[in-house]
Amino acid sequence: MSTFSRMPRYDVRNDGAGPYAIFYCDTCGREFRSQPDIAGTVVQDVTRKAASDLLRKVPLFGGTVADSMVGEDPRYSYKLTPAQLENHWKQAQTHFRECPTCKRIVCLSDFDTQTGFCQEDSPRTGEIAEARGAQAGAALKGFATAFGLGDAVQKVNQASEAAQRAMAGMARCPKDGTLAPPGTKFCPECGSPLVQPATAKCPSCGKETMGAKFCPECGTKIEQPPAPAACPQCGTPTQGGKFCPECGAKLG
Repeated sequence: MSTFSRMPRYDVRNDGAGPYAIFYCDTCGREFRSQPDIAGTVVQDVTRKAASDLLRKVPLFGGTVADSMVGEDPRYSYKLTPAQLENHWKQAQTHFRECPTCKRIVCLSDFDTQTGFCQEDSPRTGEIAEARGAQAGAALKGFATAFGLGDAVQKVNQASEAAQRAMAGMARCPKDGTLAPPGTKFCPECGSPLVQPATAKCPSCGKETMGAKFCPECGTKIEQPPAPAACPQCGTPTQGGKFCPECGAKLG
């Protein structure tokens, strides 16, 4: 079981069977509920009724004493003692993890169990975003096919991929993001030196591929080298990411 430095946000509710707690994910706000102590509520209700009936038979002050001794009815109470709240939190803990970087307590949907960080702080942030995009694309493709729009979606995807390849082959300004033809040395907007695109050459014909997966000249597949196990800049383990989690250097 994971350890936690604190409880996440919570509310106390009661649907007539006793108070319980709802705990919220710090990232998406998803709710996870504990279970009310139904057995304890029933026992306390029976005890309250027996004590109340007995005390009310006492002359003069019986009713007043009964009201003061039986206490609040748990069926209508919205209070939990610290010990009770801790027990309810233990019920819900299995649905949460705490990020060691930002200290947020998040649900499993917002936690990368492979690296042990929340998804926003995970070294695999780029991969997670790509996976989510692929899932959303697959869902959209399924809806489009169901409504006879498969060809239109395919053309949109092809146009998007072509635009991404074109952008990958452009020089980019690191300050304002302006794109320019490869070989342009300075940003036409702010004058900053431009970052030139990666220019891997085709191993078959030697033509510049501009980041394409296949050579635009002869069609040879361009094999990308695997990402290094450790950052060449600072030596930090990369854990399969595209950027170093310590210094941010691009890997591969």
